[in-house]
Amino acid sequence: MTNTHYSLGVDIGTGSARVGVFDDRGSLMGEAKAPIAIHRPLEHHVEQSTTDIWRAICDATRRAVAEADIDPVQVKGMSVSATCSLVLLDRERQPLVLSPGDERWNIVVWMDHRATEEAAICTATGAAPLSNLGGVMSPEMQMPKLMWLKRNRPELYGSIGYAGDLGDWLGYHCTGVDRRSVCTLACKWTFDPRPDRGWDREFLAQIDMEDVLERAALTDRAAAVGEPLGKLNETAAAELGLTTDCLFAVGMIDAYAGAMGTLGRSLDEHSAHRLAVIAGTSTCHIGAQPERREVPGVWGPYPDALCNGFVANEGGQSLTGALLDHIVALFSAGSEFGDDPHGALAELLLTRLTEGDPAPGLHVRPDFIGNRSPLADPDIRGAIVGLTLESPRETLIKVYWATATALVYGTRAIVERMNANGYAIDTLHLSGGHNRSPLLRKLYADGTGCRVILSEAPEPVLLGAAVAAMASRRDGDLLAVARELAPSEGVIEPDPTTRELHERRYAAFRDLFGGRLD
Repeated sequence: MTNTHYSLGVDIGTGSARVGVFDDRGSLMGEAKAPIAIHRPLEHHVEQSTTDIWRAICDATRRAVAEADIDPVQVKGMSVSATCSLVLLDRERQPLVLSPGDERWNIVVWMDHRATEEAAICTATGAAPLSNLGGVMSPEMQMPKLMWLKRNRPELYGSIGYAGDLGDWLGYHCTGVDRRSVCTLACKWTFDPRPDRGWDREFLAQIDMEDVLERAALTDRAAAVGEPLGKLNETAAAELGLTTDCLFAVGMIDAYAGAMGTLGRSLDEHSAHRLAVIAGTSTCHIGAQPERREVPGVWGPYPDALCNGFVANEGGQSLTGALLDHIVALFSAGSEFGDDPHGALAELLLTRLTEGDPAPGLHVRPDFIGNRSPLADPDIRGAIVGLTLESPRETLIKVYWATATALVYGTRAIVERMNANGYAIDTLHLSGGHNRSPLLRKLYADGTGCRVILSEAPEPVLLGAAVAAMASRRDGDLLAVARELAPSEGVIEPDPTTRELHERRYAAFRDLFGGRLD
């Protein structure tokens, strides 16, 4: 039926661009993804290319619409969720190249940690914006990255004509309208969206970045998530295979899209009991309630970053699914578990778990590239403790188990820190790649002691982005859209028979941090 309208959710992840076509009830009608290239020119340097990403988005959009078997004219809205990576353009708004190569590398990726020293300088100021960041600036945020460019690549910094989050860049690229999302500005740029706040120019002077607002083309107004940005320009519409009747709505960071796709329908006055856990390559933990809560070591509070009327706090683990991939690759026995080693290991460990702890003396500190929350220490490194001389296969099985439990205990530590500072979390809303693992689903319940809500939406991050697109046609009311979505939910309750096992393992996990989690 050509009078039926559809919305696109575009998700720009670390390794791929994905596009989902949704009807107005939130049912996924078609989906496609395309790979994104990653460039690592130096240690701690991670770069991508807007040229490559745009090519991937166009490819995935055309295939998703074809899979949905709809006329492109029926696509009336789209929005984006994206990693918090930093896009650089020159004064002509062309890619400002960081490193030589065919792909014109002009993006500093979220996981790039070149700006660790600059982040420490920001933290040492003790300035007001730090109260919205858990007290510590992260090298994954945009001000330290731009500081690094100014201090280490001054000629490149002087050529900047635009610097913005990846999701904001896509909206600009598609419409020609440069408007920044409150989600990106509040969460990654030290912008305070509360009335009469905005940019803290005294802080910018302290870090020698007074010129960044003009150079990066930043404004004094943040746009609400779901706010109409504009219709697709002719070039973007043609390359995407859509029409200029498609309205682009202001989007959000990918973790917040995942939170909206899973937690949005449950946001109310009791939301302090709920935490969205968006777990994939990395993991984000997003709680939201009407009241402002400052949580040491946890980012936020961010007013309106998720939706109007709620203040969000965001914990995180920089390396989770990627760490499990690394563990499999690290051991020679990884090849023995076939094309789906995570599935095979999960099945084996669930069987062993019926007989007790699969690796009682083996423990992992999972922060191989630093701890984002609750310690906010980028210098912490990983550890594997308790190895014995066994077969490579048996060692991999046990280390994999210890790593999986450690990742869940990291979530538990974040929950405990948030609950000590104004939350009362007893329910996790799980989405992302970890939701597809039966082992991790069980561990999130048993290892934290929380109920786990499993959204049956096949792609909650894409759905969250599509909610923003739908909201643009409903006065920007994201919650009204989210509460009418079709996907149902499942529930996993903690297994009391495993409680003693996890209490022992969690105590050992805490010991690996030398009392810093107390």
